[in-house]
Amino acid sequence: MSIPGLIAGILLILYALLDAFQTVILPRRATGRFRLTRIFYIVTWMPWSWLVSRVRDTRKRETLFSIYGPLSLVALIVIWAGALVFGFGLIFHALGSPFVDPLGQNANPDSAWHTDFYVSGTTIFTLGLGDVVPHTIVVRSLIVLEAGMGLGFVALVIGYFPVLYGAFSRREVAISLLDARAGSPPTAAELLKRHAFEGGNSALTLLLEEWERWSAELMESHISYPLLCYFRSQHSNQSWLGGLTAVLDTCALLIASVQEHPARQAQLTFAMARHALVDLSQIFSLAPVQERNDRLPAADFQRLQDRLCGYGVPLCRDEKSQARLVQMRQLYEGHAEALSRFLCMPLPPFITDHPHKDNWLSVAKLRAETEAVANGQPPADASAILLHDDDTHVF
Repeated sequence: MSIPGLIAGILLILYALLDAFQTVILPRRATGRFRLTRIFYIVTWMPWSWLVSRVRDTRKRETLFSIYGPLSLVALIVIWAGALVFGFGLIFHALGSPFVDPLGQNANPDSAWHTDFYVSGTTIFTLGLGDVVPHTIVVRSLIVLEAGMGLGFVALVIGYFPVLYGAFSRREVAISLLDARAGSPPTAAELLKRHAFEGGNSALTLLLEEWERWSAELMESHISYPLLCYFRSQHSNQSWLGGLTAVLDTCALLIASVQEHPARQAQLTFAMARHALVDLSQIFSLAPVQERNDRLPAADFQRLQDRLCGYGVPLCRDEKSQARLVQMRQLYEGHAEALSRFLCMPLPPFITDHPHKDNWLSVAKLRAETEAVANGQPPADASAILLHDDDTHVF
């Protein structure tokens, strides 16, 4: 019997099981600097993101980024299974390879490794071939234990995938709905513009309530399953980080510069969204970025105020409005920039001069034609109302 080999096998099995338990079952943030999952993502994400960032074509680059999340999930499961197989193989070899092998390989110490790992692999994947027979009670008990562990592992995988993709689907629904309300990519200026209508305050309050709950769900699901942060949205100009940042920008504007808007709900949504952003950045041990580009310099702030006034949004245009907004932005922009750089997800601007035309515009223009007819005005030319195919989203 090899004591070091026996101890190494047991420790490897416990290491893999503990990591799988913390990653899949434990409903809170997993801790441990030397966790297998943490080491795996550190080793694989950095080179992957570095290589993919060199791809010039935006569509291909986003496609490659989107592959990493699901691929890493499959690779992680393979690593867990491989660690269990290798751990039990070490134990069998440490016990002297007590098997009757019809190939006679266990007579050779070098070939006995093949028999040990063969038995371990066929047992944990519950093949049950029965061609190699154990001839000690201890090894028979270990094979029963490994077979049961294999069944549990299969059940774990079957239950793990629906949970992850269910959380991913719920996350993406709100991001897709934000497209018609804030543009693509979403911006605070566009969100306030599209709610500058009679009754828009109530609609905006409801939207902020939904995003307060969405932020809480995002924090709960992505802290329990951090690999969801690597899952990209369906469209290249959308992301969970971009949507969260745009909502934070909007709340900051409502709190610092806008009158007669749902400021109370904006404070609640801002607090929850910032909480989610900070906690997610801490999962990856990311410090807030101090040296970063100003997303809203003084000239753009003035232009934003002028544009919002043109939309009919009541502003507090006092001397300290910009200072208040800067103070609000300092609470979350550093964390957002850290996540943006780490995950390679660009942050949306506050205001853009060249927004993507989206499908929502065709509906808005058709409704404008209906209102014109109802008011006794001649309808506009239909060709000028409908968007052409090449004006819609390009993903």
